[in-house]
Formats: sequence, structure tokens, C-alpha cells
Amino acid sequence: MNELPVDKGTRVTLHFALKFTDGQVIDSTFDKEPASLEIGDDNLPENFEAYLLGMKAGDQASYEVPPEKGFGQTNPNNVQVFKRSDFSAEMVLEPGVMISFADARQTELPGVVSRVEGDEVTVDFNHPLAGRTLVFEVQVIDVEPAGPAH
Repeated sequence: MNELPVDKGTRVTLHFALKFTDGQVIDSTFDKEPASLEIGDDNLPENFEAYLLGMKAGDQASYEVPPEKGFGQTNPNNVQVFKRSDFSAEMVLEPGVMISFADARQTELPGVVSRVEGDEVTVDFNHPLAGRTLVFEVQVIDVEPAGPAH
């Protein structure tokens, strides 16, 4: 069995699940192919990578991730109100609809409609998981030195 611990410069093959504290699954690889990633390649947010450091092949763990270590707290400044006329007439605007905006640098910025009232459309640009405590389950299958891509 490989004894190499997860650290910067390693490639990790793992199964993971991200859940709400009530057990509702947000994302999981346990029922499909495992994920493979290089530590530090930004495939996994740095805060989540931190939980993996030191784990070895065969290790399993479950972590409760507070908002500060997950997707951050909800920021009221990220909730904006637009006029209905700012959107095309045929666009469906109702709570839960995701709309893609471009910011000043033309970077894509997703927002979710949270309220529609009269001529006002409220859009929330917070990450959908912001402000939520999450459960991060991990099963490390293999850890190897990260070499050049094959």
C-alpha cells in the first residue's frame, strides 16, 4: 500500500461527497468514477484541499465545514436590485432562475433571481452554498507524486 501522504506536489485519486448537514447530497463521486486531482491545481477550493493534507491511500474521513472554510458567509452587498426593463421581454424571471452577467472585466458572473416584485428583480450573486455548513466526506484511493501530465 502506498504510504505517501497528501501534500502539495501530489496527485490524489479519491471519492468525495459534499452534503448539507441534513444529509442532502450536493455532489458525490461515490456512485461513479473517482475524482483525480493535483493538490494546488484549483480543481478543489484550497480550503477543502486543507482537509486532505496528510491523508494516505485507504484513509476515510468526514468533516463538518463551516461557511468560513467553505464558500464564505452571505454578503448582503452581493444582492442587487434591477429593473424588469434591464432584461429582455422574453426572459423568464422567477425565483431560482440563474442568470449569467458579465462584470466590468467581462468575467462571467452567475446570479440567482431571489425575488420578483412589480418592476423590481432581486438577484443574489452570493455563491449558492455561501452561509451554509457543509459535510465533506472523503475516501482516499491513491496518492502519487504529481509528475508531468501523461
